[in-house]
Amino acid sequence: MFVQEDKIFAAKVLRVRVCALDGTEWLEEVPEDAAVERLKERCLKRCAPGSLEDPKCITHHKLIHAASEKVLTDTKTVLEENIQDQDVLVLVKKRAPPAPPKMVDISAEEKFQTELRKILVSLIEVAQKLLALNPDAVELFKKANAMLDEDEDDRVDEIALRQLTEMGFPESRAVKALRLNHMSVTQAMEWLIEHSDDPTVDAPLPGQFSLENASVEGVAAPPAQALEGPNQEVGREEPKDELTEIFKKIRRKREFRPDPRAVIALMEMGFDEREVVDALRVNNNQQNAACEWLLGDRKPTPEDLDKGIDPASPLFQAILENPVVQLGLTNPKTLLAFEDMLENPLNSTQWMNDPETGPVMLQISRIFQTLNRT
Repeated sequence: MFVQEDKIFAAKVLRVRVCALDGTEWLEEVPEDAAVERLKERCLKRCAPGSLEDPKCITHHKLIHAASEKVLTDTKTVLEENIQDQDVLVLVKKRAPPAPPKMVDISAEEKFQTELRKILVSLIEVAQKLLALNPDAVELFKKANAMLDEDEDDRVDEIALRQLTEMGFPESRAVKALRLNHMSVTQAMEWLIEHSDDPTVDAPLPGQFSLENASVEGVAAPPAQALEGPNQEVGREEPKDELTEIFKKIRRKREFRPDPRAVIALMEMGFDEREVVDALRVNNNQQNAACEWLLGDRKPTPEDLDKGIDPASPLFQAILENPVVQLGLTNPKTLLAFEDMLENPLNSTQWMNDPETGPVMLQISRIFQTLNRT
């Protein structure tokens, strides 16, 4: 009687644990001689029923060996990839390449964003003067400072961090990956795998000196006239001085925060860290624009960013005469919004949608558009 050799020496069946990024986990039995692509198909049938109707679905996903942080090759077998019984595999979707930037004409909105910075610089000075005259100024700004403590951008998503540490990544490295990838678990994990052999993977993020050694360098200080009462000599040790310190704290917390990925990419091109941060600040954290600035005439300069609008201009006069703006300038939250948008323009949408600061920003925009058309 003849017995086929493959039935005598049947491939060993392994039990591996598969994890998807949505938190789903299950045990999958797979023969050692099975191709990784076949295992991936079975995983997709389990966690995403119907997805295999799209032939590109398999190529858009990948399996990662959690212990070695290695991306498995579809054409290799489980045995060739050295998968062992009870190993943990992670199923992730590959990140789509970014779409090429579209070339568009400078719109009215872009012109407004360019002019907005000058408007904000001047409005901040006005708001500081008005608020400093309020007898409850110190208490108001203590509350404002507390609001910033409740909304710190440096916080790490604890759930995302736990997901990465449970996969075996060191906590400090996982925190760095999450900050680099805007708290996206998928992108953070891809970064961790790509840089697992990088000798600088545990180095502190560049561009953070402005946060660690926070200073008010390059930012206009609150006007002395607004912060000092009639008895200037005596006022140095009075609550007015406390208000000055609170102003400084607010400015430090709202200081410009460069995109760490952009800092790394530009420094790899040979630029100094300080000039890279200046370039990103001038160009609102846009890497390509910052690169062009570094290679060009470097105009405008970082110092130009702190220049306000001409106080005698029709635009600024119209803004100050608007009753909604006048009322908003007496609200500490409006000053916080101006400070934040000044150094982090991408946060403008957040303040536009805020019930207290949104009406002020809407009036400023409408006044600009009206005068721009005329």
